[in-house]
Amino acid sequence: MSRLLKTILLVLLGLLLGTGTTIYVLWKTTSLYADKLVAERAAAEAAKKPDKPWDFWTVAIENLSNDLKAERAQVKKKEDELDQREARLNVEEQELTKTRRQIEAMRTAIDQRLVEVGLGEQANLKKLAQSYSTLSPKAAVAIFRDMSDRTVVKLLSIMKPDVVGAIFEEMSRESAVDPNLAKRAASITDQLRLVRVAKPPPTN
Repeated sequence: MSRLLKTILLVLLGLLLGTGTTIYVLWKTTSLYADKLVAERAAAEAAKKPDKPWDFWTVAIENLSNDLKAERAQVKKKEDELDQREARLNVEEQELTKTRRQIEAMRTAIDQRLVEVGLGEQANLKKLAQSYSTLSPKAAVAIFRDMSDRTVVKLLSIMKPDVVGAIFEEMSRESAVDPNLAKRAASITDQLRLVRVAKPPPTN
């Protein structure tokens, strides 16, 4: 083989080796750069994701998480409203209980002061009332001093208004000497408002 041919072959071989080396170096450099770029992008995506107990996060999971947060807030709001309503109901119940007790106490007080004239005693009371009506007011007051207020109230409830008025006028006159008589007259007057006369049952 001639020297010229050998020289040409050597030049071609050098060119091939140089080109191959250049291509290899470029490919290696590009590959490293591409790996670095992918790693940087992955790190950036990971930095955007919130800390979760799992290592993956999608848009669907993000939406589901937001929905759960919203529902939890609604549930908390409802619980707070129920607690406030329960507190109001407790206060209203206490007020209602207090009012009921006051009404029952008033009813008991009225029942204790209530004077009822039964059917069995009406006949005797009418006879006594007629007898006392014939007396002078002063004599009637003197007799009433030894009677209980309830008996006096029953008798006065059956007497005629003009007779009762005269008796009270006498009690007022005598109260100047006996102050307790004025208090008793006031008490009897108050009880007269609460007299209840029993009525016989209707006949068919």
